[in-house]
Amino acid sequence: MKIEQLNSQTFKWGEGPVWWNDQFYAVDISGKALVRYCPVTQENKVWQVDQRIGFALPCEDGRWIWGGDEGLFFIDLETGISSPIINPESDIEDNRFNDAGVSPDGRLFAGSIATTKIVGNASLYRFDEDLSCHKVFSNVTNSNGIAWSPDAKTCFYIDTPSYNIRSFAYDPESGAISNEQILFNSEEMIKGVPDGMCTDVDGNLWIAFCHGGCVVKFEPSGTLLERINFPCIETTSCCFGGPELTDLYVTTGISPTLTEPQAGKTFIIRNAGKGIPQVPFKTAKQKPSTD
Repeated sequence: MKIEQLNSQTFKWGEGPVWWNDQFYAVDISGKALVRYCPVTQENKVWQVDQRIGFALPCEDGRWIWGGDEGLFFIDLETGISSPIINPESDIEDNRFNDAGVSPDGRLFAGSIATTKIVGNASLYRFDEDLSCHKVFSNVTNSNGIAWSPDAKTCFYIDTPSYNIRSFAYDPESGAISNEQILFNSEEMIKGVPDGMCTDVDGNLWIAFCHGGCVVKFEPSGTLLERINFPCIETTSCCFGGPELTDLYVTTGISPTLTEPQAGKTFIIRNAGKGIPQVPFKTAKQKPSTD
């Protein structure tokens, strides 16, 4: 497959790609920024924040929600002003929010990372419409890719250092996940560790491998269907975009030990497959609660 470089924008550590309202968004974790790329004008818009930002996702009411070192925030893209929501791990030093996704029914699932690599010190949380916070999976070290099957019955999830790609039965009525299964372990299959992920309309998993320089297409059974190699080793995440959701957008980061001219760039693979539309977070403006 032909790989195209998006434009001149360089991310220190690109992550969290999102296709929304015919435009491409991603976060620069180390650069502390949300970036939007408009394919029509080929221009970027950058919103700086005051901390590392692990993800940013659209809300149904027009705002965006993002997570970072100090919890969750709403951001108004018109003014660039962020407002705090909740920080369920304010008592855990050196943890921050990392990757996240919105379920087919509009709930936000966001996970944390133990930046000091303390095994099991992070968690995956669910945030409902009333902004209530629910811990749904514990003993995580680096919460990363999360995605759903086309029929919305299965949730796929990656805790990066484990190399495990997990699945859960998903209940859209309650937002509950259950029946945890390890679909496959990538350690002996692919160099690098599984990072960000998306699914396509056929139910396949597209997984970016950090330190591996590739995105790999798998069946949920673990059968490797296709591998796309990139000119830099830190491939971090992917999403489908474009007018027909057939173009795969891939974010990358800059390796601290290698000199790679295209590191930190975003890449596009045209007509790679067919993606599932992004769902916005359905939220009401209410005070959050935690359980």
